[in-house]
Amino acid sequence: MELIERVLHTYQPLDAAEVADVARLREALAARDVLSRNVALHVTGSALVVHPPTRRVLLRWHPRMEMWMQVGGHFDAGETDPWIVALREAREETGLTDLRDAMGSDRHAPVQIVIVPVPAHGDEPAHEHADVRYMLVTDSPTAVVQESDAALLRWLDLDVAVAEATEDNLRVFLTRVSEASV
Repeated sequence: MELIERVLHTYQPLDAAEVADVARLREALAARDVLSRNVALHVTGSALVVHPPTRRVLLRWHPRMEMWMQVGGHFDAGETDPWIVALREAREETGLTDLRDAMGSDRHAPVQIVIVPVPAHGDEPAHEHADVRYMLVTDSPTAVVQESDAALLRWLDLDVAVAEATEDNLRVFLTRVSEASV
């Protein structure tokens, strides 16, 4: 969990809600294993994939949540870095193999850290994701391959995506990506 501590140490929350979420994550990190899916609040890694020349963003239909969202997910066994989780999940969910950090460096700075509620589903109780969110870029937007028939993918102009976002936390994420130098 040293990598998550390092991310939290260097990350600068940009609004009051994010300050509160980062503080909650720090408290949880000090008290328990926040990588395990078996705790009520656990860390996930996600990303928005952007094609800079067209200012389009790739969104994925999440059947369980019934909404268009960024790509991402849970830590696999042995993973400790939210950047690696976000990159792996993005590759798995989009088929894009050329994904890279939008800042063009090895610094892998998150764009947003937010705690989001996840409703109960089947045998899984309601819980929360402390989602560490990144921006990835691709040069090959036509190379997308959805991972299943239910997990649709669509490219949208960033401004359209911001306007259509139904969740406040996603709207904030999209706005930050839109304002970044892409």
